[in-house]
Amino acid sequence: MTPVELSRSVLCAVRRAVDEGELAVAVPERAVVTAPGPGGCGDYATNIALQLARPAGQPALRVAEILRPHLAGADGVADVVVTGPGFLNIRLGGTASVALVEEILRRGARYGYANGPSADFVALSCPREVRAVVVMDVVARILSSQGAAVRTHCEAELPQEWADILGVRVDTVGGGSSSAGRPSGPGRPVGSRRPDESSGFRPGESNGDGRQGNDAGLGLGPGSRATRHQPLPPHLPHYAVRPVPAPLDPLFLGRDAARWALLHPAEHDRPRVTDEHLVQRESNPLFRVRYAYARTRALTRNAADLGFSAEPGPVEPSTGHSTDQRTPQPADHRTRQSADQRTPQPADHRTRQSADQRTPQPADHRTRQSADQRTPQPADHPTRHSMDQADPTPADPFTPHPLQTALADHPRVLAQAAAHRAPDRLARHLVAVADAVLPLLAVVLPRGAEKPSAAHRARLALAEAAGAVLAGGLSLLGIDAPEHL
Repeated sequence: MTPVELSRSVLCAVRRAVDEGELAVAVPERAVVTAPGPGGCGDYATNIALQLARPAGQPALRVAEILRPHLAGADGVADVVVTGPGFLNIRLGGTASVALVEEILRRGARYGYANGPSADFVALSCPREVRAVVVMDVVARILSSQGAAVRTHCEAELPQEWADILGVRVDTVGGGSSSAGRPSGPGRPVGSRRPDESSGFRPGESNGDGRQGNDAGLGLGPGSRATRHQPLPPHLPHYAVRPVPAPLDPLFLGRDAARWALLHPAEHDRPRVTDEHLVQRESNPLFRVRYAYARTRALTRNAADLGFSAEPGPVEPSTGHSTDQRTPQPADHRTRQSADQRTPQPADHRTRQSADQRTPQPADHRTRQSADQRTPQPADHPTRHSMDQADPTPADPFTPHPLQTALADHPRVLAQAAAHRAPDRLARHLVAVADAVLPLLAVVLPRGAEKPSAAHRARLALAEAAGAVLAGGLSLLGIDAPEHL
């Protein structure tokens, strides 16, 4: 169950309480569902009871207790707990996690996309500045994924190398002096009038590059057709994309690193256009995202070599946290370890140990230690680091894997990125998904003489679902998702 579906379930619970006369309120248009805050529990939480307390004329805790049984009976909801002043904490059932993975694998890279075209039309414009053009290009892609028809316009002709290296394009250029009704800030609409039905615009019609819309929807009049040098008519809903400009030309980074450098920061932050985006280290978020995707593809190939494939199923929440905690020690090892712990150390051993502790390290040793600390980690370090830093504490068996929570949040992130014209939200979400999948990768395949089991198939399905989300997100950002890295 995705947050969007859970939000609908919350509204249905409110509607049932109203229909049964338990609450006398108007059913709100939306219910906010987020991760539980401090003191919360479960998978998601909502403040709908606090929102309805004043209209209902009852305390928020009383409203929450009224809504709890209605929400607990919804499909995919295992339990609902009231905490704090009236927050409803929701725990999803195990079948909900399996259905989530099945849905992602079915939809692939288009998971989180709208089911069909909407009636929305958005006209985007930007100055002739490299970051503004790249951000507008990605905003158009994200809006199209949510069913909107989009038209992009730049004030002047783009340099050819921007199209060749960065892969950006705009629908119309020129007419930069025609600034009637231009908003004073980024993302502020000039008008709210949509093209009327007589304009011939058909929402959802492809214009050849995966984005939706056509020239007839621009309202240029019967028989007319927009050219690349015509400005956008001022009566259209018009959004200006004006992020903080890049401090220098990013073309030397290449397409993928340059796009990431311009898109990952929020539009009000100055981007760091340096070669740090090319370094294959854990400190580079772009590398972690692409590395995680490449590893998921490698796992699929390796599993095929071992004769098994992905099959969605329950995944224990502690998977990938600490494989050593699940490996029993041999009996003789435990015996020897216990005996060693009970055996006192001889006095001369303690004397020597104390003397060694007081003995200063030689200078060359300190030098070598400092050099080792400065030695960069190899490219496969993210997996080892994530495994080493994992929390060995067993998790609640009813708590979903952290990766499942991040994957379920993907449709909401896409919707918010489209609504706020903020591709940086998608970039940061991909980093969160990559960081959540890395600990899982080491325990997907069987080890040694171990035979593939249902747990291995379920973990592989979860890893493939993460790969599909990463591939789809990188595609929207215009960045390549390599199968080998």
